[in-house]
Amino acid sequence: MPGVAFRGFRNQMLRIFGAQIAKKSLVYSSAKIYAPWNLALGKYSVIGPNVNIYNKGFIYIGSNVVVSQGVFLCTASHDITSELMELVVKPIIVEDRVWVAAEAYIAPGIKLSKGSVIGAKACVFRDVEEYSVVGGNPAREIKKRIMN
Repeated sequence: MPGVAFRGFRNQMLRIFGAQIAKKSLVYSSAKIYAPWNLALGKYSVIGPNVNIYNKGFIYIGSNVVVSQGVFLCTASHDITSELMELVVKPIIVEDRVWVAAEAYIAPGIKLSKGSVIGAKACVFRDVEEYSVVGGNPAREIKKRIMN
């Protein structure tokens, strides 16, 4: 697998720059991480190919999480009510067992609760409840995730 080659080396380099990355996690080489020191990644989690992590604020990603190809996690925006449009920074929290499907956008300050699924190309502007499946723009709940 191309993403697995040099996983240990890549994870170690990210740790040198301040990332908190658990063992057995995978960060694909094409993933872009703006500020490694603002990233925590739990065990058995994957940051897939071409993921864009714009983490001016802290991003916590729990264990057993999949962040699929092309996802954009964005912790910063601008205050449009201000003439100077100051930068506004808010953290993102992704709890355990979450799947963020291909090319989804996660806005600043969002919490993706345990077991939730974010559909492909969804744009998430509100917190997602535990074991919810959401999709669309803006993302809305489609159904509850029921485990077998």
